[in-house]
Amino acid sequence: MARDVIVVGAGPVGLMLAGELRLGGADVVVYEKLLAPALQSRGASFTRRTAEEFDQRGLLARLGESEPADSHFAGVPMDYSLFDENYFGVRGISQFRTEQMLEAWVRELGVPVLRGYEALGFRQAADAVVVTIEGPDGRFEEAARYLAGCDGARSIVRAQAGIEFTGPEPTRGFYTAEVTGIDVRRRRIGEQLPRGGIVMAMDLENGVTRIVVHEKGMPPRDKDTLTFGEIADAWQRLTGESIHHARVRWISAFTDAARLAAEYRRGRVFLAGDAAHVQLPTMAQGLSAGVQDAVNLGWKLAAAVNGWASGELLDTYHRERHPVGEKLMRNALASASLRLGGDEMQPLRDVLGELLTRNDAGAYMAGLVSGVGTRYDMGPGEHPMLGRRVPPDRELVLTHGASVRVADLLRPARGVFITTRPVSEDARLVGARADRIDVVVARWRAQPGPLLPDEVLIRPDGYIAWTAPGAGDLAGALDRWFGSARPAVTRQPATA
Repeated sequence: MARDVIVVGAGPVGLMLAGELRLGGADVVVYEKLLAPALQSRGASFTRRTAEEFDQRGLLARLGESEPADSHFAGVPMDYSLFDENYFGVRGISQFRTEQMLEAWVRELGVPVLRGYEALGFRQAADAVVVTIEGPDGRFEEAARYLAGCDGARSIVRAQAGIEFTGPEPTRGFYTAEVTGIDVRRRRIGEQLPRGGIVMAMDLENGVTRIVVHEKGMPPRDKDTLTFGEIADAWQRLTGESIHHARVRWISAFTDAARLAAEYRRGRVFLAGDAAHVQLPTMAQGLSAGVQDAVNLGWKLAAAVNGWASGELLDTYHRERHPVGEKLMRNALASASLRLGGDEMQPLRDVLGELLTRNDAGAYMAGLVSGVGTRYDMGPGEHPMLGRRVPPDRELVLTHGASVRVADLLRPARGVFITTRPVSEDARLVGARADRIDVVVARWRAQPGPLLPDEVLIRPDGYIAWTAPGAGDLAGALDRWFGSARPAVTRQPATA
């Protein structure tokens, strides 16, 4: 019997997507060509919105200790304490730790994560995708209703689907290393140097320091021929500090490449994470944007598997996430131009620094960088929160007086309808979809933050699909996002 979904790639994006699918009742498997998670921590932080999405599934606490992340745009600091909204991301959690946590979670949910299995290609049929896989016991084929490529910038799924991956050619190179045994001044968001040089030094875990070096004119470089001696020489030229004595854990090189897939969906095939978009790693948004892709896609694919998705629900994945990818690419290119320019760009950096202290401009940029500002098109409506995420730490007071956070209501990855009126036509309409939406009778606790509506329909990814007052027809919103009221296919639900 064919599976519901095959996920290719067991990085944070593929694992998050697998967990979301399983919570929605889908039969999913993850194939990963690496025998074990990579030890290097390519990502050491994530944005506020990604932290919120982990919180929505009860995963943030599993990651352990962390600290608020400094933020910047093109090296110009952003002071999030100036704004009412919480834009602070999370720093001090290595990608390795994030992957460990997510893999443990999906295994608890019953998802097989099969390592040492490489996807070689696939073919699409009318009702399935047949994937060719090379594993420890040889080559075989497996069929699924859908295929998700979460297999990185060199995605075999994207290539086999024939989806264009376009963007300007890289022009600059960067060296990076993870080392121990050095004592240098920390430069967490990077230090701008004369003539367009940059050095970064940040703490990871267990005494490990991540360093990044860029010199003006440094070309793109093959990481396989790079030596730590070259990295240490460049660091000393730019800072006057010697790190030649460091104990090296890992070295690599990257470029200022920016790429975007022309389509996030082609038939029964979907792309997420680096398979769909890549940008300058120093922006620290690749992992975050990929996790947000997964949370957007997971419940929609599960809805299709369960038989209640509207005809266009799967198309909204591309419509909602591709514009986010376009902004990521634009911002990466703008950041590189501004940050890697020489002294002649300093007046522009100074002007941007002033703008970021202004409430409207600063809050807009903070929302852009943190992911909190993302707004999806939910159809007719005037409420300012329509299409935006509900802050997951907002509290509701239930009818018996107890309090509950929105994050806790979203834990099962189901829709949530919040109302002060348990007996109403609205509640009846929602109640007819009790297999996919939870009705919560409560009122909002007074807290700092945006004003929330009296009645609100929240999608499983935490975004507001309908409000009262301030939106259109509830029946239309329910049909669009949660399908008709006909009984869904009965499936054993996963537990969070």
